[in-house]
This record gives sequence, structure tokens and C-alpha cells, in this order.
Amino acid sequence: MTRAEFMGRLRRGLVGLPTATAAEIASDYEMHFEDGASAGRTEAEVAAALGDPDRLARELRAEAGARRWDQEKNPSAAAGAVFAVLGLGAIDILILLPILMTVVGVLFGFFMAAIGLFVGGGAVMVAGPFAGFPGGGLAAVLAGLGMMAGATAIGALTAIATILLVNATVWFARLHYRLLKPALESHAQA
Repeated sequence: MTRAEFMGRLRRGLVGLPTATAAEIASDYEMHFEDGASAGRTEAEVAAALGDPDRLARELRAEAGARRWDQEKNPSAAAGAVFAVLGLGAIDILILLPILMTVVGVLFGFFMAAIGLFVGGGAVMVAGPFAGFPGGGLAAVLAGLGMMAGATAIGALTAIATILLVNATVWFARLHYRLLKPALESHAQA
């Protein structure tokens, strides 16, 4: 494989990363080719030593997603980290995706329940005193506030569970990468 072919495949694999990050990664791999040429190695030898550029791009995307999650704890970074991890391997996707989607569905259900309970609590608090709520107006206001407080607690606990899920996914990605890295390096040296 030539330098141009390797770098073309690597750049295609990095599409979707921030432009500066992809350019920095591409520059690093261009330096590998320059260092190899100065050491008297051919482009094909350097490309073989670096390994499969498509696999390399997936691993680099996963690591970039994990770094972004460490820096920015927001839904976009979480989604990027999760999808980067899922891109690492088809076997992992076949095994982990159903489990992950089930957990994400349950968390989404809890978020929706918290929103519904909060809105319902607001309705009980506002309309209860005028609708003949059992126990009177004060009981309606207190019941509505209780429902809203419960909804807030459910939402907070679900947010914590979501953060823990994303952290576990990022941890798995790093573990996966660390386990694969020695195998890839030994394959590249062979």
C-alpha cells in the first residue's frame, strides 16, 4: 500500500471528527512516513507496520470520543463516545448493542415518567383546590408539590445512572483499545 492510499483511507475513516483533530492525527501519520523514508524504508513497509488504516481510524475515533466525554459531560459528547465505542467491532455490536439499547430505553422511559409525573404534580397543585380534591385545597397543593419533588428525584437519579452508563461505555472502549493495541502492534511487526 502506498502512502497516498494509506492516508486516503485513514482520512476517510476520520470523517466526522473535528477538523483540527483529524488534521492533527493525519499529520502524525504523515510524520511516520517521513521518518520511515529517512530511515530507508519503503512506503509499503511503513504502511504495513502501521496496520490497517480503517481499523486504526475506528480506534482513533473511539479514543477521541472518550477524550471528548472526559472534557465535556454533555449529551452530544456522550453520544459521540458511545457510537465511537460501538464502531470498534462488529462482534461487540452484536452482543452489546441489544443490551445497551435496552438500558437506554429504560433510562428514556424513566426520564419520560419523571416529566409526566412533574407535569401531573403541577396540574394537581394548580387545579386540585378548585376541583374538590379529597382533603381540601392545602392537601392538593401538598400532593402536587410531593409529586413534583418525586419527579425531580427520579429525574436526578436517572441522570446519574445515564452518566454512569456513559462512563462505563467509555471505560469499556479504553479497555477494548488497550487489549487490542498489543495484538495490533505484534501483527504490524510480523
